[in-house]
Amino acid sequence: MTHDHDLVLRPTAAQTEAALNPPPGRNGGDLVVETLAGLGATTVFGLPGQHALGMFDALRRSDLRYIGLRVENNAGFAADAYGRITGEAAPLLLSTGPGALTSLAALQEARAASAPVLAISSQVPTAGLGGGRHGYLHELPDQAASFRGVVKSVHTVRTQSQIPSAIAEAWTSALTVPHGPVWVEIPQDVLLAETAVPVVTGGDTFPEELPPRPELTAVAADLLSRAERPAIIAGGGVVRADASKKLRQLAERLQAPVVTTFGGKGAFPWTHPLSLQSWLEDRHTTDFLEDADVLLVVGSGLGELSSNYHTFRPRGRVIQIEADLGKLESNHPALGIHADARLALQALLETVGERTDPAAPERVRAVLDKVRERIASQELTLEQDVLAAVRRALPPGAPSFWDMTILAYWAWSAFDAEAPNAMHSAQGAGGLGYGFPAALGAAVADPTHPVLAVSGDGGALYSIAELATARQYDLNVTWLIVDDGGYGILREYMTDAFGQPTATELTRPDYVALAESFGVPGVRTSPKTLETDLAKALAAPGPSVVVLPAVLRMFAPTHLD
Repeated sequence: MTHDHDLVLRPTAAQTEAALNPPPGRNGGDLVVETLAGLGATTVFGLPGQHALGMFDALRRSDLRYIGLRVENNAGFAADAYGRITGEAAPLLLSTGPGALTSLAALQEARAASAPVLAISSQVPTAGLGGGRHGYLHELPDQAASFRGVVKSVHTVRTQSQIPSAIAEAWTSALTVPHGPVWVEIPQDVLLAETAVPVVTGGDTFPEELPPRPELTAVAADLLSRAERPAIIAGGGVVRADASKKLRQLAERLQAPVVTTFGGKGAFPWTHPLSLQSWLEDRHTTDFLEDADVLLVVGSGLGELSSNYHTFRPRGRVIQIEADLGKLESNHPALGIHADARLALQALLETVGERTDPAAPERVRAVLDKVRERIASQELTLEQDVLAAVRRALPPGAPSFWDMTILAYWAWSAFDAEAPNAMHSAQGAGGLGYGFPAALGAAVADPTHPVLAVSGDGGALYSIAELATARQYDLNVTWLIVDDGGYGILREYMTDAFGQPTATELTRPDYVALAESFGVPGVRTSPKTLETDLAKALAAPGPSVVVLPAVLRMFAPTHLD
């Protein structure tokens, strides 16, 4: 009798031949690239360094496409976006010490946003491992410790035979929900030494699924079926799980209004009669959600931004579906369901009863009318006109990537993403410099659409070097830089708190001339001509820069009232 777990995959004749007669001149780096190719990778991002040269030399002997950025953190952002767009683990090749550490902020964003990034770093030679102070270049007492609190898992290789298994294990970790970044480190001597390990010809991995516990979904379905005022908060977990259609089916069956978090933009149709859109930083929305007798939270931990800065106090029963166990019930008591959003929503669809509530769309319209009235009272026409111009200029299907800047904060609440997985920002970890390098990664992932990046001038200065990357690979990214001469949002925060700003003003370059010095077309626009100039830039192939000199203001917060 044969059991499934007794089955052994027999090598093909070609695999046997490759194993018995490997080509000459292979090293540990070849094992890295062969394993990546065997797992299905086609593209890698990174930046070479002295200890990592074995990996980069091996790229020359592989079919993997290499996209080299100018700063390791930007390479991490590009890999993050590639992982978000494709749903695949994005390999990120880095060197030891300073090169590795420079990627930390990008990996923190990937962890917060559940983006699958497979970071592979070199290490000091094997003799330097173990915490001693040997004086190797780039040496850290414990390099892995610097990443352990940031990534999902850490994998240290000590011999060449460990390379395929370690990378496959990391790949599985990155793609097991919740997706996220993982870290593999390989010593320099292991990468450089000639190898007798056969050519890696296979690499199938099977990330574990995370189904909901049936007794919990049964209780959740009963609560939702009997609710009088159900509502739904849809977070980034819905987008990452590709569960938007199931969310819509459930909302319509329950007649439950839906608000999407900033990370969940596009998870629910913006103009749907049940859509509360994304006005989470508005007290009218907060009041509405607090009044729900059953609140279903899917793929969100109800963190600071998703809870109107922790002023949200639900009065009804909360059901929380979350793949990240650490986020489950971390902010509010709930019926916690540890599960992938897609599988949990499917289970609810199979068991929940259908509700009728003709008044639900009317209640949604009433909330949105109150939000619009509040914004209209603040004389913020410029900001709304600029955001509307960007929306009109962006072609259907074109993704956008937003840095931490005032226009992005507006977009979190007021921008129609038009589709799931189409609008991305650095709101997970909140670091500057995300927009442009992430957009480059998205353009590599899908060259069939133009990609928009949006930055302020402060965030743009983090990424100027990547204009060379955009030109080198002729990536179809248009970069909108809103130039207000400083860190605009910090200027507002400090003025409100202390009466005047400090350390927020910036001497900045001529961004148009700077772009053109890289061979990238640039244009200076105005609020009146923004739509035309931006649409023209997006329609032209290759990279471009559009600079908008403007001082924008944020709408007033409600969490301080």
